Amino acid sequence: MEILSSRVLLRPVNLPETQAFYRDVLGLAVSREFGPAGHRGLVFFLGNGLLEVAGTREVGSDSSLVLWLQVRDVQAELERLAGLGVGIAREAQTEPWGLIEGWIQDPDGTRIVLVQVPEDHPIRRDVREL
Repeated sequence: MEILSSRVLLRPVNLPETQAFYRDVLGLAVSREFGPAGHRGLVFFLGNGLLEVAGTREVGSDSSLVLWLQVRDVQAELERLAGLGVGIAREAQTEPWGLIEGWIQDPDGTRIVLVQVPEDHPIRRDVREL
């Protein structure tokens, strides 16, 4: 299989509120818009991927999606987001595998893991033998 492109699809309960969160609170840039007026889908740039927020799902149905977003400074991002009224689901902490993680949720309940890779973490360098 040859994968030419990919994106994560998110179907929120409240489309306008969730789109506003990703656009206005997280500050993701819009790659494209599509669909009819009043129910437009948005595709956001998400680092080296894309996030499509379009369509809806039933009230009461849980989102099983978890987004993993690498940032330069988790603590600074959590403070910035808290200042915008975003609830912090879990404060920044160093995980047993050495990454620093803090958790938030979008208005639809989707967990977003903010990740910081410390300077000395093996993920920052190629550890394969030459």
